[in-house]
Amino acid sequence: MITSVLVANRAEIACRVFGTCRSLGLDTVAVYSDADASALHVREADAAVRLPGAAPRDTYLRGDLIVRAALAAGADAVHPGYGFLSENAGFARSVIDAGLLWIGPPPEAIEAMASKTRAKELMAAAGVPLLSPVDPASATAADLPLLLKAAAGGGGRGMRVVRDLAALPGELAAASAEARSAFGDGEVFAEPYIERGRHVEVQVLADAHGTVWALGTRDCSLQRRHQKVIEEAPAPGLGPELRETLHASAVACARAVGYVGAGTVEFLVAGGRAYFLEMNTRLQVEHPVTEAVFGLDLVAWQLRVAEGAPLPPEPPEARGHAVEARLYAEDPSRGWAPQTGVLHALDLPARPPLSGGDRAPHAPSRPALRAGGTGLGPVPGAGGTGLGPAPGAGGDSGGSYAGGGYLRVDAGYAAGDTVGVHYDAMLAKVIAWAPSRGEAVRRLAHALARGTVHGPVTNRELLVRSLRHPDFVAGRLDTGFYERHLPALTEPAPGEGCAAVAAALAAAARRAGRFGGFRNVPSQPQAARYGDHEVRYRPTRDGGYAVESHPHARVVDVSPDRVRLDVDGVVRRYDVAEYGDGTVHVNAYRLTARPRFTDPAELTAPGSLLAPMPGTVVRVADVEPGARVEAGQPLVWLEAMKMEHRIAAPASGTLTALHAAPGHQVEVGALLAVVREVQEDEHDRE
Repeated sequence: MITSVLVANRAEIACRVFGTCRSLGLDTVAVYSDADASALHVREADAAVRLPGAAPRDTYLRGDLIVRAALAAGADAVHPGYGFLSENAGFARSVIDAGLLWIGPPPEAIEAMASKTRAKELMAAAGVPLLSPVDPASATAADLPLLLKAAAGGGGRGMRVVRDLAALPGELAAASAEARSAFGDGEVFAEPYIERGRHVEVQVLADAHGTVWALGTRDCSLQRRHQKVIEEAPAPGLGPELRETLHASAVACARAVGYVGAGTVEFLVAGGRAYFLEMNTRLQVEHPVTEAVFGLDLVAWQLRVAEGAPLPPEPPEARGHAVEARLYAEDPSRGWAPQTGVLHALDLPARPPLSGGDRAPHAPSRPALRAGGTGLGPVPGAGGTGLGPAPGAGGDSGGSYAGGGYLRVDAGYAAGDTVGVHYDAMLAKVIAWAPSRGEAVRRLAHALARGTVHGPVTNRELLVRSLRHPDFVAGRLDTGFYERHLPALTEPAPGEGCAAVAAALAAAARRAGRFGGFRNVPSQPQAARYGDHEVRYRPTRDGGYAVESHPHARVVDVSPDRVRLDVDGVVRRYDVAEYGDGTVHVNAYRLTARPRFTDPAELTAPGSLLAPMPGTVVRVADVEPGARVEAGQPLVWLEAMKMEHRIAAPASGTLTALHAAPGHQVEVGALLAVVREVQEDEHDRE
């Protein structure tokens, strides 16, 4: 019987597993790197063990240290979470060899699916439909476009789309180098790239007694850089025959490798057909949408199955629809660049602390959950396992259940935490369940739009716009969604100008408060700049303000943290929060206060390539200063927050300086290279 669980992971997933462990009466143990010493998952655990260092290879990827930590803390089981060592067969064996219970599939099953090329061979033998592989060495123009993938990879690392045959050798080399850096294995394979395909997956849950559940479908087609952004269950628009094919193929896949525990089988769906992509031998980030639809706690079932408990013969009935959005500290308008800094406030509709509860999300007759509940239901057949009934998924989860729907938040950060450079930039997952897809989508969009997220730039606005986009609302989904719509989805919000007005007036009210009630009414208006918005306003003799730069906005009332404006006859409220780092948050808008005059020290030479984020230089282009480079040509590759980012030449010209070198740690704004733009007529003279 399990009594204490160490989670070999961090942030959101560690908090998520801890929540279920607490509800089942199990002690919890965290591991942490030096960068995570004060992280939320460390604060939530009953005990924590330090892994010296900050880089993943020195900490969360050190299986020997994690096993030693489990033994030192008295844990008797290890849950791997997802990412890091969760799909490492060697780590699973080391846990088992140490006499600990492994809360995951058998090492042999992990090993069978570790190589995507080997997995495809196994699935072909099991009769699971596949895309035909393409030999890159003999590829022709007729095979394009191609998708290059790392055989041992995941999360989009080592993945490239090739549309030009001449670019294939270079992209193969780049994909192999990235795969070797990320996974220690440079093997890359190629398959046809389906332009309008959908990414659909099936959650499986299997016990050691031969029962395998296929827990419906999930659509994960909205992706950036091959990493998921919005997921939902069930996948919309699939006919019954295709759903049955997906379920049967997923079960066949699990049985072919003797799978035990929770796992996910991923498919590409196109033209009414499904093609096997890979099997993830772990819990997926998007598992909450399946939990919501089936009223299950998948982590609780992982624990039960690890103890040897059988599954009931049939899974529970699926009801309603659930949608999940991943809230990242990243800037979608700047190539999805990850962001760092202090998270000043994180207040979404469902917040910790977790109080437990046994309300099923698809049972409207039950009482409403208060904030801090889980919104997840009891697990059928839970008796006799030593763990008892599971009251709901936890971690940093909260829930609210009213009006035939509920909201849940799984977070890895809390207000006051710092988002650093070493790990993934996901702050939280927000999940909405409702009886219908339309209600779930609407509920989630509203929750994100009205929530408080103050600190680094996030993708919050992109998530809201995506959920409200006509194609998404209509269920017209495919993996090219952001490729087509990203420019429109990242345009400046139309109400940002009025938000800047509110920021300027609130700042004026704060200054007036600091200097007493005295007001001087100048002949010239006051000015403030926020991003691209300049606000000009004038104090009035009655103690108010008149806005000259936005004549359609009339000031109703002003305080240091709240402003009301009458905009074309509609009175709107703006809540304002200003922080010492120069950021101002007005409702859902994040603004940056700009000085009226540019500091000469901040000027940079034309053509300077600055680091858009802190990170590590992993590669530089094979080009010497003085050589000609073309616009868009990659010059430096930075690794930050588990992603690789290309820094390209802004224009065609001459590379006059290259300051980056592999292994260098750089801060945001560091000068990496300089390209002197050469005009065409000048180039001709040369």
